[in-house]
Amino acid sequence: MYAILETGGKQYKVEEGSVIFVEKLETAEGESVTFDKVLAVADGDNVTVGTPVVSGATVTGKVTKQGKAKKIYVFKMKRKKNERSKKGHRQPYTKVTIESINA
Repeated sequence: MYAILETGGKQYKVEEGSVIFVEKLETAEGESVTFDKVLAVADGDNVTVGTPVVSGATVTGKVTKQGKAKKIYVFKMKRKKNERSKKGHRQPYTKVTIESINA
């Protein structure tokens, strides 16, 4: 059984026990989180697709970690003008372990 859910403007295909990295959620480590924007649920050959979401379907998970991704550098330069800028960015994320899919 798997489900496709949406959070943080992205879509994720999840199964029970899978681990996903989502955009930062305001939930403490160890607490459970419920995703109610479930776009599709599949159980064997039975596939239910929502319009746009499946009514009554939820996915629950447990927040394992709050962290930041690796640093990326953005370097801008205008040649012949001696204009340069270098900026770094670390995107925050939340690591979630999927516990159950309720459809």
